[in-house]
Amino acid sequence: MRPDPSKAPSSDLFRSSLEAILDPEHELIRLAALIDWGRFDDAFGPYFHERKGRRGLRTRLMAGLHLLKHMKGLSDEETCAVWRENPYFQAFCGETHFQHGLPFDRSSMTRWRKRIGADEMELLLAECLVVAVKTKAVSQRQLERITVDTTVQTKAVAHPTDSHLILRAIEWLNRVAKRYGIKLRQSFLRLATWAKREVGRLLFTGGHKQGLRWIRKMRTWLGRLIRDIRRKIAGNPALEAAFEIALERADRILGQQSGEKDKLYALHAPEVECIGKGKARTRYEFGCKTSIATTNERCKGGQFVLGAMALPGNPYDGHTLDAQIDQVARLTGQAVKRAYVDRGYRGHKVKRDDLDITISHTRGITSPTIRREMRRRSGIEPVIGHLKQDGHLERNHLAGTEGDTINAILCAAGHNMRLLARWIRLLFALLMTIVLSRPPQNPAIRQIAIAA
Repeated sequence: MRPDPSKAPSSDLFRSSLEAILDPEHELIRLAALIDWGRFDDAFGPYFHERKGRRGLRTRLMAGLHLLKHMKGLSDEETCAVWRENPYFQAFCGETHFQHGLPFDRSSMTRWRKRIGADEMELLLAECLVVAVKTKAVSQRQLERITVDTTVQTKAVAHPTDSHLILRAIEWLNRVAKRYGIKLRQSFLRLATWAKREVGRLLFTGGHKQGLRWIRKMRTWLGRLIRDIRRKIAGNPALEAAFEIALERADRILGQQSGEKDKLYALHAPEVECIGKGKARTRYEFGCKTSIATTNERCKGGQFVLGAMALPGNPYDGHTLDAQIDQVARLTGQAVKRAYVDRGYRGHKVKRDDLDITISHTRGITSPTIRREMRRRSGIEPVIGHLKQDGHLERNHLAGTEGDTINAILCAAGHNMRLLARWIRLLFALLMTIVLSRPPQNPAIRQIAIAA
């Protein structure tokens, strides 16, 4: 069912309201007042039914939880724990009195993300940009000039060595067989665990050939286990359906060879890709390519993220530029006039009226404005670093390609929320400095200025 509509704050004789005990100048209180929460109700309402099922949680509560989670760089569990303890978190999510218990559980956030989907989740990022324009942290002109780059949104997977994947496949098949009461001829768990330890000891030392021999033995054991299970579930549709995913991925692990393009790097996340970005410290990263668009100029409030897209399939950068520009125009409501990219976008073939795309290290640029803005292109690199270090762009825990897209959008929204909170703090501090340095003669006017 649809969430309960927002109700007017009710008085409580035995408890003080949050409005009475919290600092009204706190950045979260001010941010909550600037966000149009009714916009989320109108957009997410069609995903709920009027009468069927259990009544949903309030939209402001769930939207606020996700903004706070990515603003502070917390996990779902940590967000629930901090929300229960922090009154400012509760006030941001629309509570009028302090709540001693959670009105939801951790899995509510997962189910809400799946219900809303990646397309509608862009509304959270769009609203952050509306607040940035409203507070003068960014101007309309700055939204028309963007910088675009790609990075890797890594997945929360272990390093995919052959011995590790084979051992995990053997463990998975044994776990499913035990669940459905299938007695195996031999489990190979003890042998495979010991063999993996030997591979790690020998493979990168003088015993390289012996380590490869142990890997071949592990493949033999996995093949024997797969054939044993297939014989014992043959003719039973229920068991065949229960083992379908496990056997399919175990077969892929067993048959894949070095050098293949479509390899399986994680049993629980088959969408993970191996991407080489030419980094000295990390030759290969395992996850999903992600496109990031930021303001070219560092605005008053900082360098805001204007768009974020997950790019499954590891496409060529130039083929993604068109979609990224469309997303920025959709979220900001402003047509992009200038875009600055690196040399990885050569050959993009994007041609539009009133759109100028400049590639780094391009010679013959006569406009001093474009040359100056081109020098700011590298400013997107520290923004990507903040998205990974302060947000969740590094080691994404959300499942599937849909989870990659949702995580990229929410990371961008969390980065903008951090900039907005800092901007509101600085703006209020500047206002107080001006008021106290030039105090009005009338004390009543002075008190009104401080209250404002």
